[in-house]
Amino acid sequence: MREALTWRPLNTEDAKASADLLAAIEAVDRIGENYTEEDTFQELVDPYADLERASLAAFDGDVMVAFMKARYKPVAEDVHRILIDGGVHPGYRRGRIGTTLLKAGMAASKDLHERHHPGLRLVLEVQKAEHTAGVAELLGFHGFAPIRYYQHMEHPLGAAIRDTPIPAGLRIEPWSDRNDEEFRMIRNESFRFHWGTAPMTADAWQNRITNHTFRPDVSFLMRDEATGAPAGMLVTMYWEADTVATGIRDAHFMVIGTLAEYRRRGVASALIAHALRAAGDRGYGRASLRVDSANGSGAFGVYEKAGFTSRLRFVRWALEAS
Repeated sequence: MREALTWRPLNTEDAKASADLLAAIEAVDRIGENYTEEDTFQELVDPYADLERASLAAFDGDVMVAFMKARYKPVAEDVHRILIDGGVHPGYRRGRIGTTLLKAGMAASKDLHERHHPGLRLVLEVQKAEHTAGVAELLGFHGFAPIRYYQHMEHPLGAAIRDTPIPAGLRIEPWSDRNDEEFRMIRNESFRFHWGTAPMTADAWQNRITNHTFRPDVSFLMRDEATGAPAGMLVTMYWEADTVATGIRDAHFMVIGTLAEYRRRGVASALIAHALRAAGDRGYGRASLRVDSANGSGAFGVYEKAGFTSRLRFVRWALEAS
């Protein structure tokens, strides 16, 4: 079957074919990720996904049956981590297509690295749901090892929301065009020393955060009343395709960050409680988030205390290439 396929790089006209492929994958793998054509188009126009040099798709006629794309970091220190994404239609698995895509991704990532951060160490990474069949065998055979685990956590809305007061001297305000740059600043500063993270540039922020899935009415900033300085923030996103697939409107808390000087004062807990109430008031049936199990800031405990429970685990696999 592989010999009959057509192979070429992805392009921005592949949004519909990509969404259809991801729907076929989700129907079998059940990882809770559903896409519309608009969603996949947003990923295809990512300014740090070099489709011509670092993507590959397989087509059976007009139907996309597999894809790979690699995303480089525009800013990196010491280590340049390139994330390789991809998938194979369930009806085309076990035919070495996954191997072909992974090898292509590894080669393309090395090319991107030489173009953007040749003086740094290169680490190739892949992130997949822990239960996805065949992933561990494929990645392990090519030298990748599991290095990190991420919990997908959920909180049903309509249930009791923990009463969490806003810390004294602070206030909460909604997202606006005026404070958007403060949101991005908090994200970059609060994650500065988190494993594997790099500063998010303005164009990456616009592509990946404040796009069509962003929900400004459920995104909040906490501010110091005395100085006017920002203290923390929470960003919410929503995927219509998830509601179509599940019947549940899910408010996904994509980024939660607190600046170092305001930590251990209940900023994150207050933002979460405020956002849970706002989401419930706006008709969402559930809130969700994803957290690094090894996060040193205690985020996992904060989320559990707020009423979130783990539903699914994702594994980050890595291979040091230079």
